[in-house]
Amino acid sequence: MKNKYFYEVQDKYLEIKPSIEKRLEEYRNIWEKGSNEDIHAELSFCILTPQSKARNAWKAITTMREEGVLFKAPAEELSEYLNIVRFKNNKARYLVELREKMTDENGKIITKDFFSSLGTVEEKREWIVKNIKGMAYKEAGHFLRNIGFGDNIAILDRHILKNLVRLEIIEEVPKTLTKKLYLDIEEKMRMFCKETDIPMDHIDLFLWYLEAGEIFK
Repeated sequence: MKNKYFYEVQDKYLEIKPSIEKRLEEYRNIWEKGSNEDIHAELSFCILTPQSKARNAWKAITTMREEGVLFKAPAEELSEYLNIVRFKNNKARYLVELREKMTDENGKIITKDFFSSLGTVEEKREWIVKNIKGMAYKEAGHFLRNIGFGDNIAILDRHILKNLVRLEIIEEVPKTLTKKLYLDIEEKMRMFCKETDIPMDHIDLFLWYLEAGEIFK
């Protein structure tokens, strides 16, 4: 499955591999050392990312935490902090609905405890897709990767898909991604990763780096 483009970028991967490994270790530490609130913030971040810049989404989450509103304010108030992301009113409502799902009878955020109770990474992902508004397979995978569970799942945003075409893993960027198509492409990525000895969570960050020029969230 290796092609000319792979050999062109292989040296770049080896060059930034230490930075990728460092970032993945940071992700794992978020889960291992983070609180329920920390994990909830990561999940909330992934609700904000669709059609918005990741840095803007994270800035909004950080500001809402600092201002003390993320875990208690109504949607109308949260939307005032979301001017730097698209569809701010819908996403503010999604954040409130998520918070309601992840709050126990005592008013405590239980996001980390809840996901700890789910079995496999795939089960965690399926639950997110079925139960959290504003999140499909891409966003669910993004969240799970960002808390250290990305070693066998793909985050198929347009940056990644464009590079999968260049690598000849897929023929074209699909106009829409059904569940079946998403999982089919994910399996092709797994095969490519096995052949090239590049882990799944590495390939995502690397391909994102090729498009954006940085390794972020």
